[in-house]
Amino acid sequence: MEKSTDLKLLGTKESIFTQRIVWALKLKGIDYEFIEQDFSSRSSPLLVELNPIYKKVPVLVHCGKPISESLVILEYIEGTWPFNPLFPVDPFERASARFWARFIDGKFYEAANKAFFSSGETKAEGVESVAEGLHILEGQIIGKKFFSGETIGYLDIVVGWIAYWLQYIEEVGEFKAMDSRKYPHLHAWINNFIQVPIIQESLPKSDAVKAAYKGFKDAAALAGAN
Repeated sequence: MEKSTDLKLLGTKESIFTQRIVWALKLKGIDYEFIEQDFSSRSSPLLVELNPIYKKVPVLVHCGKPISESLVILEYIEGTWPFNPLFPVDPFERASARFWARFIDGKFYEAANKAFFSSGETKAEGVESVAEGLHILEGQIIGKKFFSGETIGYLDIVVGWIAYWLQYIEEVGEFKAMDSRKYPHLHAWINNFIQVPIIQESLPKSDAVKAAYKGFKDAAALAGAN
């Protein structure tokens, strides 16, 4: 791997946002130190010091300078280490990738949270919104092996949590939106993405992911009862 001076990543293995950075660094072949954070408590003294605004992972620390928020970190990685590029070269394609990344982290992620944490009619609305998002993504992947073309790129990294984490979000959240029969091209992308060795070897254990989401669910229920 490419040796980088003083590069550290604060994160948790179960975090979808942390994994984006892990994947990007490994795909570029950049060596780094991983500093594990407690998934149940994101406010360690070091995390608060390095990310005082949001107090959450991931945080990339390069030569003593912290960078927060996964999409921002991905941009920083690409700009600092341009070899093995993850972003499209074409300006329009790059802008399009950024647009869809914001769709994933905005509308789609919010819909998944709504389906996961809510109940009754509100939950049904969330599930419907997740299904709508999957339908949109299905249209974007038709005719491609990956969202970025023949190889994994920036948008695949951003969408990547759907390939592994969504099944556990559905299981713990007691809803179902992903259907391989309805979204065959997205399902094929999931298989292609998961089979890439760098992706596969970085995935957290399923029990740990389910335990993390169960913790989120229980904490939300407790907060709602108080």
